[in-house]
Amino acid sequence: MERKQATLFGATGLIGGYLLDIILEDPYFNHVIVVSRRPFSKKHPKMDTRIIDFSTTKQIEQSIANSDFVFSAIGTTQAQVKGDKSAYRKIDFDITLSIAMACKKMNIKSFLFVSSSGANSSSASFYMKLKGKIDEAVFKLNLISAVTFRPSLLIGKRKEYRFGEKIAQFIMPFLAFLFPNKLKPILGSFVAEAMIHVSKNSPFGNEVVENRDLILWKKTGFDS
Repeated sequence: MERKQATLFGATGLIGGYLLDIILEDPYFNHVIVVSRRPFSKKHPKMDTRIIDFSTTKQIEQSIANSDFVFSAIGTTQAQVKGDKSAYRKIDFDITLSIAMACKKMNIKSFLFVSSSGANSSSASFYMKLKGKIDEAVFKLNLISAVTFRPSLLIGKRKEYRFGEKIAQFIMPFLAFLFPNKLKPILGSFVAEAMIHVSKNSPFGNEVVENRDLILWKKTGFDS
């Protein structure tokens, strides 16, 4: 079996952390480059860490060179940017698009990134509209393979504390049966598993994995 190299952006987040754990344990991958803006404490023989300036295109390109897959779980919250929508856009939109453009230039086999259920560039919601615009901008690049994952409320232990989300994570699993599949909460760990699965079966062109797809896979397996 030919083993693969991956580059991971957003390893300090919920999904990114699970992605890293899976990649490090999966013999399919022989090497992973973790790209961060800040020092990253985790060490592993299969892993290299690159501390870069995300506004520098060349550094992004260098971090993904020779990789077969690029995973991005980059994201922020209104609280982290103190309600600054411009700062929010620079992280969620600009960084994601810069990574995608680097994938285009470096001829990366597959770019897999996290969006959100309800992403819609025509939405009245700033968050949903921005997520929709990110998806559209990436897809317009016509990469070899670009897959966006649109999970609903993520269940799992985050490093940072989010009061409202903590309450929702506690309550929603008990009420999940009331919601359609597109809105049901989903384990962050399973989203990561799905991203790894799809990377190994990378479709050509653009692909959207909706929350309802994730819920179905969780129930019946990835071959459904």
